[in-house]
This record gives sequence, C-alpha cells and structure tokens, in this order.
Amino acid sequence: MLNFRTHPGEWAICKLSPASLIPAWAAQTKTFLSITRTPAELSLICEANTVPPDVQCQRGWAAIELIGPFPFELTGILASVLHPLAAAGVPILAISTFDTDWVLVPATQLAAAVQALTEAGHNKS
Repeated sequence: MLNFRTHPGEWAICKLSPASLIPAWAAQTKTFLSITRTPAELSLICEANTVPPDVQCQRGWAAIELIGPFPFELTGILASVLHPLAAAGVPILAISTFDTDWVLVPATQLAAAVQALTEAGHNKS
C-alpha cells in the first residue's frame, strides 16, 4: 500500500485565458503549484491566499501528496487511491508530477478522504 501526507492550507483551482502569461501571484505558492496550458485555458492550482479576488477560481481544496517517487512503469497507483475516495463520495482532482501524484479534495471532505484511504490500507505519514 501507499504512504501519503496531507498539506496544511487551502488551494484554489484557477482558470485564465489560454493566452494569459503565468501571473506572478501564482509563483508565491511554495508547497504545491500546478500550471497547465491547453488550447482552451491556462489552469493554475495554487495556494488560495495568493489568488486575487477578480480571478475565476474555485477555492476550498485540500492537498494530499502520495509519497513517491514512483517508477513510470508502475501501474495502479492512482486507481488504488481514487477507488476508495469514489466509494466514499469524495470528489477529486488528480495531478501527476515526475516523481509522484497529488490528489486535491474539497477541504470540507479531507477527514473523510483520510479515513477512506487508511481504511483501504494506505498509511498517513
């Protein structure tokens, strides 16, 4: 089974125009920052307290880090986490990095998420 840890704080998922430059306020995030550009949007996940009030975003997310690194050929990592969360009715947003995976859940459901993961055999560090 996997080890995971939660990170204190609140995250926001922000949507900007696809042509937008990466804003300086997003770079203030020190723990977890995700920047994804597609033809339809520039999506940022960053600490909620850095996001200006006029930016389109959804606040109130908590961050769970799956403790890696995980080899690229390893399969089922996210499935072993997402299945228990789905069974517990916890919505997620998953992000993969080079070394590991992060799962964001609504902050109001963080306790339920931790409980579901530990009951599934994962270890909270």
